[in-house]
Amino acid sequence: MEDRIGSALRQARLEQKLSLRGLAAAAGISASQLSQIETGKSQPSVSTLYALVTHLGVSLDELLGIGQTRPDADRAAEPRRQSTGVVQRAADNPVLEMANGVRWERLAVDPRADVDALLVTYQPGAASSVDRTMMRHQGTEYAYLLAGELTLLLDFDRHRVAAGDSLCFDSTRPHMYVNQGAEPATGVWFVSGRHNPGPSRTWVAEQLGEAGAQASPRVTNAVDVLSLLGAVGAPPGERDTEVAPHGDA
Repeated sequence: MEDRIGSALRQARLEQKLSLRGLAAAAGISASQLSQIETGKSQPSVSTLYALVTHLGVSLDELLGIGQTRPDADRAAEPRRQSTGVVQRAADNPVLEMANGVRWERLAVDPRADVDALLVTYQPGAASSVDRTMMRHQGTEYAYLLAGELTLLLDFDRHRVAAGDSLCFDSTRPHMYVNQGAEPATGVWFVSGRHNPGPSRTWVAEQLGEAGAQASPRVTNAVDVLSLLGAVGAPPGERDTEVAPHGDA
């Protein structure tokens, strides 16, 4: 599945005629790291994945190959499962394994709905951003924690989320999840409205410096990319407030 993620990202980048170095700079990672992600040799963090898919306009369905026709040989090798078109079997959940012990399982949703439904697990010590940089993206985030405990850093506040707790917030607010406990933390996440239109792609391209090999000095990390793409209706030239990472998380 990780190979599928990398190849889908590479295909989207090439279709948009973006250089490896330019996209990497826009996402706040090195060209070598992006190359390893595209070849399946490493997995992105949550924040890096959101930066890449939001910038490229790639959906989770595309990354996971949902709805694509597989070769007959692959289908014949798989056990036959009953499918009603309503129930998605647990064994059929597409899986994203990301850096630092974060696992996403794609749950069933209406393909026409603008929502991502995920079963998410954070292993002890795992965080949504490897370098502890807070992220923000388009949409509204809902979650219910089934087991374990997470720390949610939201703006300048810290929230303890235990099993049985739920949460909801505007995803354009800077946020990060960290598992500071000794047990895995698992919950169900819904992100709605992530694909709503933001600023024009022309303005975003200018801010990201896509015309050249290097990104604009303003864009230095994934948070900057998500700030540009997540600011609904932000006029050209309007700048988001920079967000400092919580170094003690």
